[in-house]
Amino acid sequence: MDTLKVIGRIVTILPLLLGVGIFMGKRSIGELPVFDFLVVLVLGSVVGADIADPKINHIHTVTAIIMIALLQKFIIRIKLKNPHIGKMLTFEPTVVVYEGEMIDKNLKRIHYSIDNITQMLRENEVFHISDVELAIVEPNGQLSVKLKVENEGVTRGDMGILIGGGGYDIPIILDGILQKDLLKRLNRNEEWVSAELGDHQVSDVFYGAVTNEGELYFSLKGKDADSLPPIEH
Repeated sequence: MDTLKVIGRIVTILPLLLGVGIFMGKRSIGELPVFDFLVVLVLGSVVGADIADPKINHIHTVTAIIMIALLQKFIIRIKLKNPHIGKMLTFEPTVVVYEGEMIDKNLKRIHYSIDNITQMLRENEVFHISDVELAIVEPNGQLSVKLKVENEGVTRGDMGILIGGGGYDIPIILDGILQKDLLKRLNRNEEWVSAELGDHQVSDVFYGAVTNEGELYFSLKGKDADSLPPIEH
């Protein structure tokens, strides 16, 4: 009997969840904002418990699913009518690269590492951080990248107006720590790094990389976040 009861619950729950998913809308089944993620998580817990334990009253599960869907719709309407409440229920976009420089304060605030950002840049087919005008970690955790004008689309460099780009960066300074093994593999030494940094110390540098042309490009620590574009919802 218990097996038949579980099968019956699956048969009734799946169509109900399909209807609820359609009712809740596209935003709840795409790349989820934090509130919608919690809604889906609770739905999964409720349905899982109902299917796994035949002793649970099935009508209570159905009621819970319907109420969760109605609550989600109600909260979304409040968020649309009141932007302040909307900001409280989601993450804000965060600028992590501006005018070719990583913003260390913002990276630490959202608990992203340099490796996270460089990987996400590569996934956006960006291999030179100096090519980036603006990079933003969106509320869903994805990275949006705005290249500098000369590097967008069919670039001025491709048309012969400017020197062509291309190539890649090899990080040798991460959060003020010199990667000596990589430096050695590039046939460079600490004296070369010091000369390239000029008046700056390695400890002052948040991110530093050697380009494929052999030049050192770096971002200093402590860039003023107040000077960044006010990217918000």
